[in-house]
Amino acid sequence: MLLEKVTNEIGDLDQRSMERAQKRLDSLIKPPGSLGVLESIAIRLAGITGKPSPEIKNKAIIIMAGDHGVVAEGVSVAPPEITAQMMPAFLTGVAGIGVLAKHAGARVVVVDVGVAVPVSFPGILQRKVKAGTGNIAAGPAMSREEAIKALEVGIEVAQSEIDQGADLLATGDMGIGNTTPSSAILAAFGGYTAEEVAGRGTLVNDQVMKIKMESIKRALEINRPDPGDGLDVLAKVGGLEIAGLAGVILGSAARRVPVLIDGFITTVAAMVACKLQPKVRDYIIASHLSGEQGHRLMLELLDLSPVIHLNMRLGEGTGAALTMHLVEASLKIMKEMASFDEAGVSELEEEKILK
Repeated sequence: MLLEKVTNEIGDLDQRSMERAQKRLDSLIKPPGSLGVLESIAIRLAGITGKPSPEIKNKAIIIMAGDHGVVAEGVSVAPPEITAQMMPAFLTGVAGIGVLAKHAGARVVVVDVGVAVPVSFPGILQRKVKAGTGNIAAGPAMSREEAIKALEVGIEVAQSEIDQGADLLATGDMGIGNTTPSSAILAAFGGYTAEEVAGRGTLVNDQVMKIKMESIKRALEINRPDPGDGLDVLAKVGGLEIAGLAGVILGSAARRVPVLIDGFITTVAAMVACKLQPKVRDYIIASHLSGEQGHRLMLELLDLSPVIHLNMRLGEGTGAALTMHLVEASLKIMKEMASFDEAGVSELEEEKILK
């Protein structure tokens, strides 16, 4: 089984490469650690890639799209048709992620892993496992076999992009209603109540918010997901695009390629991936802290710190696209900034800088 093979392939970070990267950063004409998170990212990338001075030449943002049966409960003010309607805009460059991906110099890969209707726009990868999930407020989202299949779609898409040269991947999502299953997964893994994890999503008013929380409660009560079994939680209260994104993260880690997560949806996918293989956490960079309630809880459970704080909550991979610039900047610092010896700085001047 591909999923089992990939989870077994994920190894530890390369400590020797990280030590060499640290030594290089400490030799640069600056006080040690003075570039903060940029230095941490550079060291992490050295450990991920096994290269003391890694480079990023080819970037891709993978967007998984799927629909959710729970929208029938009225958990979103947006109609489910929006999922399919938005997907072409990602590829034509007029959606938020299209604009920011172009700015980052990254290609956008859009995957239909579970949209409720046929999507035939040129360029969209047709990898549909099923036409939307079941209503989690009434029963399971999908079977265990369907969850595995969707995970393997993500693995295959990620590794195909890596085979084409991608050395930095980012994750994005599209799926009306998907904050509800994401909240249910968070509640299941973290032992939280519906009130603690449910956020406003897309312009949700008080009435819809109440429905949303009740739907999460029923999903947990009816399905009884096992928090110790990531696949059980995913199948019972998750989503097909969430599964696909978890697969992207697993597939990237198995090939020692760093992967940026975006906001609420992609972070819950990271939680699923880490439950399936805890070592995968070391390969994930958290791009930003979403304005969506519950995202902070997810990052705390994963022990990941977001790189930027811009109060964004669009999804699509927009926060991850912006963070690509900082990831690349961290490596340019290590590669292009001079050491004290290279800059010809005397020992006396070096001592002054280091004070």
